[in-house]
Amino acid sequence: MKKKDIEIFDVLSLRGPNMWTYRPVLEAWVDIGELEEFPSNKIPGFPERLSEWLPTLIEHRCSIGERGGFLQRLREGTWPGHILEHVTLELQNLAGMPGGFGKARETPISGVYKVIVRAWHEDVTRAALFAARDLVMAAIEDRPYDVEAAVEELRGLVDKHCLGPSTACIVDAADDRDIPHLRLSDGNLVQLGYGAAARRIWTAETDRTPAIAESISRDKDLTKQLLESCGVPVPEGRLVDSAEDAWEAAEDIGLPVVVKPYDGNHGRGVFINLTTREEVTTAFGVALEEGNGVIVERFVTGLEHRLLVVGGRVVAAAMGEMASVTGDGKHTVSELIEIQINSDPRRGSAEDQPLNRVRIDSSARLELKRQGFDADSVPPEGKNVLIQRNGNVAFDVTDRVHPSVAAHASLAARIVGLDIAGVDLVAEDISRPLAEQRGAIVEVNAGPGLLMHLKPADGAPRPVGRAIVDHLFPDGDAGRIPVVGITGTNGKTVTARLLTHLLQLAGEHTGLACSDGLFLDKRLVQGGDRANWDAANRVLMNASVTAAVFENDSTAILSEGLAYDRCQVGIVTNIDRPDHLGHNFVEDVDRMFSVLRTQVDVVLPDGVAVLNARDPLVVEMAELCDGDVIFFGLDEQLPAIVTHRAAGKRAVFVRDGQVILATGEEETAIGATANMPLTYAGRVAFQVENVLAAVAAAWSMGVGLDVLRTGVTTFDVGQVDAPGRFTLFEKQGATVIVDDAHNAPALTALAAALATLPAERRSVVYGPGADRMDEDLQAEGKLLAQTFERIVLCDDLSITRKRESSESRAQLRAGIDAAGRKVQVTDAGERRAAAEAALAQLTSGDLLVLQADEGGAAAMLDLVHLWMGQPMRALAA
Repeated sequence: MKKKDIEIFDVLSLRGPNMWTYRPVLEAWVDIGELEEFPSNKIPGFPERLSEWLPTLIEHRCSIGERGGFLQRLREGTWPGHILEHVTLELQNLAGMPGGFGKARETPISGVYKVIVRAWHEDVTRAALFAARDLVMAAIEDRPYDVEAAVEELRGLVDKHCLGPSTACIVDAADDRDIPHLRLSDGNLVQLGYGAAARRIWTAETDRTPAIAESISRDKDLTKQLLESCGVPVPEGRLVDSAEDAWEAAEDIGLPVVVKPYDGNHGRGVFINLTTREEVTTAFGVALEEGNGVIVERFVTGLEHRLLVVGGRVVAAAMGEMASVTGDGKHTVSELIEIQINSDPRRGSAEDQPLNRVRIDSSARLELKRQGFDADSVPPEGKNVLIQRNGNVAFDVTDRVHPSVAAHASLAARIVGLDIAGVDLVAEDISRPLAEQRGAIVEVNAGPGLLMHLKPADGAPRPVGRAIVDHLFPDGDAGRIPVVGITGTNGKTVTARLLTHLLQLAGEHTGLACSDGLFLDKRLVQGGDRANWDAANRVLMNASVTAAVFENDSTAILSEGLAYDRCQVGIVTNIDRPDHLGHNFVEDVDRMFSVLRTQVDVVLPDGVAVLNARDPLVVEMAELCDGDVIFFGLDEQLPAIVTHRAAGKRAVFVRDGQVILATGEEETAIGATANMPLTYAGRVAFQVENVLAAVAAAWSMGVGLDVLRTGVTTFDVGQVDAPGRFTLFEKQGATVIVDDAHNAPALTALAAALATLPAERRSVVYGPGADRMDEDLQAEGKLLAQTFERIVLCDDLSITRKRESSESRAQLRAGIDAAGRKVQVTDAGERRAAAEAALAQLTSGDLLVLQADEGGAAAMLDLVHLWMGQPMRALAA
């Protein structure tokens, strides 16, 4: 029974471009029950409570198009689905993520809505969605709700699941250049680009960062030796093996000195400006605990600086600070640190706080002891007390770096072998040469943090992510391989396999994810239906793939989105009467048009949409393409082809049995359909259409004419390349065809092909397959009755469905009866048994169509091959 509640009864993660937007989103199916009768302006106090809890909703412009637009809608009256969208986005924003895209749309069911929100990370957005639901319900019911606690929980999820700031800034810079990215782990391992053109990063390390260089950078003594041997200024010093040896080294070098771990990081265990034996020996013990060895080296006067070197060029520089307090005669040193230093809002552990909180560690205690204080001392009024000499390298000085200093830093990175390096140096003035001030480079670090340059405590942020991306992808390289996406109602798999064959002949290492499986070149990597996001993602991650082809049916686009952001070629084979209407609240052809157009929407500006000129809805998609369009069709007089050619554009069609490539008036024939095995001497029109689509796509990708001619005449020789897509067998005068037709347009095309084949009796073994609308099943039944004299209805065990198979078969029967033609109809149960019985009854002159399982054609093909090896019972008798 309906009630005043918001029920989220399903959530789809659309991880790539979809019918709503180019970006990943969550699509929530929401039932608001009786709240359908209670828009926001009919719930007393609701708009006020919501805007009080989330005052930043004033920034939501909504459809009004101006600041405060959503709150205006709230006051005037809007529904919970729309409100849930905005609250989800705002909770994400408060948790540190951009607000992003959102929509709320009605469905054919009253009170049920689709709420679509940008998903920066599925787990975070899902949590935000359900938190928003609870918040909105609390506001509706006038109950308390702890907004801050909910936001804090979401912040924790952001920290746990989302990319760190250093990696994120690189990914964002890649996105700005339209370079795609794939996250390869739960951490910060990210692939930029696709296939063989891709590069990989892990924070500020790349696949060009040598392991040897990383090892050198961790060994501080070895790093210093290499730098010194190449003339880079470094502080004198050496490794020591005991406290006594440390003091001897200090005496040899000359006081003051620095004591630090030789393989430490993040400044732990580093003691500077040591002037006494006690200080040196104490520091040795702490440094030894922090690393696997200890270095003593000359203390360099000045402040610590971090120079970021990318591809041999200094792209950013930051300076550290000295931290001190001034005594007031009342408070202890610890209290003064909190009052005078840590009270600065820039200090903290959050990503938007560039300065760390100052704490009294072992180094600070030594510094205090040197001045005669400890943490609990109360310095006299006006007394300046130094807490730490170096820390918080977060003050931008990029524009002040002297060219010779930059040259030294760049040389240091090259000597160690790092493509991206954080070079630490100490100098009194970064705008002067190091030699003038006895400055020195003290460390060279792999995988440097970038936050200090992205959000400095003072100074301009630096575009370090862009510098790294430009280093990895110079000269406008977008990290892309040719990607082809294929959608439509029928013909997708055959088109995909033929196109892949043509690309392989052209020398490409191909990846293919389609209904027949996942293929790398000709090797089947994973069988079954792999026309899905996961399989396509595997192809795009594969560094050996130079061209990728993907099949995308409407269900995949609706439930997962596309696996790629953009493509070089988008093919739409046909729409006709779309398959799978009724799924995901897509009830009509216009709505399905919005789904399938996604494939055309993502074609790159320098790419091509390959469209069926026979289908008016497909022709409409031409104006949606950012790139060029090639129309294909069986008839050169199709209006879309005629108009297109008149504008000097490209088309592929058939004339007098020849496949013609045309650019305007210029024409080239590539061969006769009679010589193309897939088309059975040109008699199977829907296979000819598939050839045209694949040829047009390959042509647009620069595949040569000789390769095209060879490819179309060698594909499906021996009926092995397109199994179960009108695969024909003949034995002692009987003909058997295995075909995967499962909808009315496919049956119409099949009937046209069968009309070219002589037969005395026509039979079919057919099942309803996946859930389809009653009217579609009845249309199939009518076509079956018009085409066959004997119909055997069966079950398909290869797929799952919500409705009983008997209900779907009843709709097929209703269509058969409505045809008004007397045919023999049998209910035979499971498909294999029905097919075996039908094969056993064949005699010369019979034509039998065996519908393949919707989950794959292999089982039916195996059964027919077994039958081909046995004598026909009727003839043997």
